[in-house]
Amino acid sequence: MQRAVKAGIFVAALLASIPAHAEIRIIQSPGGQVRPFLELFDKVRETGERVVIDGPCFSACTLVLSIVPGERICVTKRAVLGFHAARSVDRRGRFYAEPEASEAVLAAYPGPVRDWISRHGGLTSRLLLLKGRDLAAMYPRCR
Repeated sequence: MQRAVKAGIFVAALLASIPAHAEIRIIQSPGGQVRPFLELFDKVRETGERVVIDGPCFSACTLVLSIVPGERICVTKRAVLGFHAARSVDRRGRFYAEPEASEAVLAAYPGPVRDWISRHGGLTSRLLLLKGRDLAAMYPRCR
């Protein structure tokens, strides 16, 4: 959990240091707590920056698809999106499912992504990986 939080903070700090109208490149994000990603991607949306997904973007990182307009997102051959059901951690460090949050997240994804997730079993504890041709059919390759 702490590692995921630190990764999210690192990503937020890195992206916050990039000047406006730059290209945001996601090269590796394991995800983490949702709130920092929501805040980060809200800022990216407001700046008009383009997002290049150039590696693994898992869990909360995939919220970029719900927040930044699709025409400002592109993917490279290394891009991989990882989806799973929402979950939280109790005071003892145990994970538990958040079905209402999973429904809200799924509903927020663009239609093609939502349909792909549904065709592959929906959001569960199992990680679904969207990559290659399936991903390139939804988002343009970066130039």
